[in-house]
Amino acid sequence: MSKNTITDYAKQQQDQHLKELIDFLRIPSVSTDLEHVADIRKAAQWLEEELKRLGFAVEVIETAKHPVVYAEMLVDEALPTVLVYGHYDVQPVDPIELWDSDPFEPVVKDGLIIARGSSDDKGQVYAHIKGAEVLLQTGDFKTSGKLPVNLKFLIEGEEEIGSPNLDNFIASNKAKLAADVVLISDSAMVAAETPTITYGLKGLSYVEVRVKAASHDLHSGAFGGGVPNPINGLAKMIASLHDEQGRVAVPGFYDAVIDIQPQEREAFKRVPFDEKAFADELALDATVVSSIGEENYSLLERLWARPTLDCNGIAGGFQGEGAKTVIASEAMAKISCRLVPNQDHHEITKLLGDFLKANAPEGLSVEVIDLHGGKPALTPMDSPEVQAAAKALAEVYGKETIFARTGGTIPVVSTFQEALKAGVILVGLGLEDDRAHSPNEKFDLINYYRGIQSSATILKALAEI
Repeated sequence: MSKNTITDYAKQQQDQHLKELIDFLRIPSVSTDLEHVADIRKAAQWLEEELKRLGFAVEVIETAKHPVVYAEMLVDEALPTVLVYGHYDVQPVDPIELWDSDPFEPVVKDGLIIARGSSDDKGQVYAHIKGAEVLLQTGDFKTSGKLPVNLKFLIEGEEEIGSPNLDNFIASNKAKLAADVVLISDSAMVAAETPTITYGLKGLSYVEVRVKAASHDLHSGAFGGGVPNPINGLAKMIASLHDEQGRVAVPGFYDAVIDIQPQEREAFKRVPFDEKAFADELALDATVVSSIGEENYSLLERLWARPTLDCNGIAGGFQGEGAKTVIASEAMAKISCRLVPNQDHHEITKLLGDFLKANAPEGLSVEVIDLHGGKPALTPMDSPEVQAAAKALAEVYGKETIFARTGGTIPVVSTFQEALKAGVILVGLGLEDDRAHSPNEKFDLINYYRGIQSSATILKALAEI
């Protein structure tokens, strides 16, 4: 079988592959909304039928909330086993008034497909299902009706709500899910037309801080200057979290950090990243963007490979129109830390909580609530499976594959590494500007079609490692 055979078949089937994706995107599988429970199940059943049609043995398996779709095609125990992971649930569409069209009635326009879930993650995971179809319908594999690898799919319906049941499912089904390689597409290329393998993900520590003083709101004229002010105090606490150089000031925060390695710095230099274009896209001053954060690290290094701490939300007191002269009795902030390999989110959450309490002004009570955490992950760039995938992507795109890290978190990656002892390959098929989680989410059709070719070519390459 040759690349041309894969390419020719994939091109011949583009209209059909697009029609099927549109049908998939029409299902409003919003996992956060109880009104869409039936739609979640409909999406799982839709995938079940599509995979069965290709000859996979398929199960829709219940969890404590939304079901997972598991499928397998086992060819020969002597061949490598590849597990493809993705999710069929999508984000809510709010604010609906900012959409240019119905989020669940896909629009194809100017080479894009616009719909909720088009990039995150229905379009990307469905490209892998179509990649399997391409292999089954081309070359020597058409005659045998078999794949070049043992192939499994694990597609969940809870990713957009933090995958609360996935770790337990994996732990309870290690034998079923056993694989040599896990292939995931739920991320982005570093630039258009640039094949990308993401080898590093940040972890996450996310807390809510609640600061209280008086039993009720107080008149600022009668009590101002004589009582603790939770909003003022919380502002001081937040300001104390960084030093003047932009480093996180929490003691112990950097103790376990693995610094950027020389080969990584060389890989970063090959990334087509323009700091001015980055700033312009965000309507920011390029000089300011370049200087914010830790000294002696480039902007890209800070974004991808250094730990960070940010206040994500703050509230307290009067929020309405006009004036109301009160001293609020309490205030709240939400804070996230993006962590790098070797940092433990439980430890960071404790260090952060201790620091905030120690730096609270007198008279304030402080509660730090652990809302969410996730482990960072790092895959060796020189592993056989990563190198095989990189060569396959370069074949499809006709240019060198870029290795990237990202500030995002996909907690299941470390779970696969630890529970299945499998190598993980993250191949982004979308773009950073696909507006995932935002109105008018889109997926470039060329990325969908190339994703199908890439999936087939990667699976073929993995058979040969």
